[in-house]
Amino acid sequence: MDAPRNDATRPLYDHLERLLFTEAEIKARLVEMGAQITAEYEDRRQLTIVTILQGGMLFMADLIREIHLPMKVDSISVSSYHGGTESSGTITFNENRLPDLKDRHVIVLDDILDTGHTLHAITNRFRDECNPLSVKSCVLLSKKVDRAEKIEADFYGFEVENEFVVGYGLDYNGEYRNLPEIGVLKPEFYTHEA
Repeated sequence: MDAPRNDATRPLYDHLERLLFTEAEIKARLVEMGAQITAEYEDRRQLTIVTILQGGMLFMADLIREIHLPMKVDSISVSSYHGGTESSGTITFNENRLPDLKDRHVIVLDDILDTGHTLHAITNRFRDECNPLSVKSCVLLSKKVDRAEKIEADFYGFEVENEFVVGYGLDYNGEYRNLPEIGVLKPEFYTHEA
């Protein structure tokens, strides 16, 4: 594996089995996604991007700079992994307040689409309770798995196999989010807690 650009993150790279996407590859894909979203929404001005915290924050910060439209930005905090490596299937909304989405075109942004539980729960709740004009979804990574919920992202960056990935906002137990690239975590760094 190539050496990281920052010696401070070197120990984190040693925990990776392999790199999947470099910083440059992620940046290039975000430029393409931003252009796609800009083209699709250029005639619909009331755009709101809602990112799912914590994982989606880096993705959101970089992607919105590639969307050349007026927009509002908001966030929502939910839990589904509860410290494990697989979604529990139970979605916990960590706050009572929902964003003000009335008469807005909404894109829900998340780091990864896996089982579909989180994205399904949030998009349905927004549609049912917030009176948006439309709700679409956008994820950085889409796992090639049979989903528990029949949902696919309207926009996605990359497809990945069913592996445990970290970096660029994706974490294991709150760690690895600060890696500027995305890689597969070595099993010994998460299986000991299974």
